[in-house]
Amino acid sequence: MVKDKIVQFVSFETPLDEEQFITQWEQYNRSVNSDLDVTLHQSEKNGQFNYIALHRYAAGELKFSFTRAKKSSRNAEPQIKAKQAGGYLLVEEQRAGETHPDEKKVFAFSTAVFTKAADYKLLAQYGKLNIYNAYYENCQYGFILEFFVKGSQLPAFLEQLQTFDHFTTGVFKECALQHHQ
Repeated sequence: MVKDKIVQFVSFETPLDEEQFITQWEQYNRSVNSDLDVTLHQSEKNGQFNYIALHRYAAGELKFSFTRAKKSSRNAEPQIKAKQAGGYLLVEEQRAGETHPDEKKVFAFSTAVFTKAADYKLLAQYGKLNIYNAYYENCQYGFILEFFVKGSQLPAFLEQLQTFDHFTTGVFKECALQHHQ
């Protein structure tokens, strides 16, 4: 039997591009082993960048904490707003791993309670779908959908996704991370 997979979602808003942000992001203190399976995603709109870090682990393996390291310098630092969305149980995984070069990743965040996967699986005609359900009571969202969509199908997919009025969505690309030990 496969262990339950928990994914901790942490989001960031900043004017920093990918290279600048990753340098700053590496200064955050993370839980032991939290970087063993992490992906970072970026979305850009009007010069403002949004990043989502997904930290994956098996249920019961990790107590997650994620805080900014103390700085001794009085120099002004770039503004990064971090927000923990919480830990989510992966309830359906149609696709593991990175996006292909011809794909985009779309996250759809819902504050509603997850009830029926069938409605969202219809959207999977455009690509693969992973479903995350809130694992802890204090999660920011009721559930999160992660779609892998071919770039050519993205406009039609986004139009279809808009028929659901309870989602906050974003189109993201994966960022290349160097894992430090």
